[in-house]
Amino acid sequence: MSVFKNVIVYRIEPAWSQSLTEAEEGLAKQRFVPCGPSQEKSAGWVEPRGEANGPLVESIDGQWLVEYMIESKQVPGSVVRRKLDERCAQIETTTGRKPGKKEKKELKEDITLELLPMAFTRSARVTVWIDKAENRLVINCGNAARADEVVTSLVKSLDGFAVALINTQIEPAAAMANWLLTQEPPAGFSIDRECELKASDDSKAVVRYAKHALDIDEVKQHITDGKRPTRLALTWDDRVSFELTHGLLIRKITFLEGTGDGAAGGKKEDNFDADVAIATGELGQLVPALLDALGGEAAFSAAPPDEAPKATATATAPATQADTPEEEDAPF
Repeated sequence: MSVFKNVIVYRIEPAWSQSLTEAEEGLAKQRFVPCGPSQEKSAGWVEPRGEANGPLVESIDGQWLVEYMIESKQVPGSVVRRKLDERCAQIETTTGRKPGKKEKKELKEDITLELLPMAFTRSARVTVWIDKAENRLVINCGNAARADEVVTSLVKSLDGFAVALINTQIEPAAAMANWLLTQEPPAGFSIDRECELKASDDSKAVVRYAKHALDIDEVKQHITDGKRPTRLALTWDDRVSFELTHGLLIRKITFLEGTGDGAAGGKKEDNFDADVAIATGELGQLVPALLDALGGEAAFSAAPPDEAPKATATATAPATQADTPEEEDAPF
């Protein structure tokens, strides 16, 4: 079950109430189209099952699944620089003058445009789970900028759609520090063998533990000395292991043995449905339990329109998560 690896969780504005048909029609307006020969990037919505001309919104056990596709072309900078040097040398030989800064910039843009048709194409898919019953949006992404792009596209596609990043009453870093100091994780959770601690002073010192016991005096001393946990590996209910960050990103999600018993086998489409049902079912219980462990969720507070990104000036979009690390499998 690899439907979700690293997720960012949002709260959906409770007033949003589009039907499945309306959502399908909205997403279809931004259906993915591959990059053209001279196009650097293209993005849009694709069929979650990967079947051409299939639905853009899959509803499985009442949970909606959509998928965002990002395709890009990138010309190696070294090639552009070499071509630019050749072009500038040719101009100097022909005219006796050296191109200025503005002319060099224009030449660089022209060269990039010329080389784009020959550039390799790279692509990535971002799975998005819309839990209408719980007003929750979960994006399978470990990169805040990319998640913002996906949310912006949702806001454009779905009428009245608005979200905000979930905030908790207790900061994740403070909670994680307490769990490590007391060795008393919240009910249902256990501390695993990986964490990262960072100093909050100018030294920016970092201490990482991997495959190492964390119930030792050394860890407690680091926290006492002012280092704050930025990542901590946890397991919930012996069913899901993950890594919690100080920005409430849930990383390295692994569904443990026995979680999906009876789901394997059968047709490909049956496996898709089973994987989605199990993943959303487990995370649908894990997320509320984690929020409770962090003191509960703060009240919904979506950014007003004038604070939204320029691309969605008339809609609501989330602020960028401060700590989100770059995705391990980011294709760009």
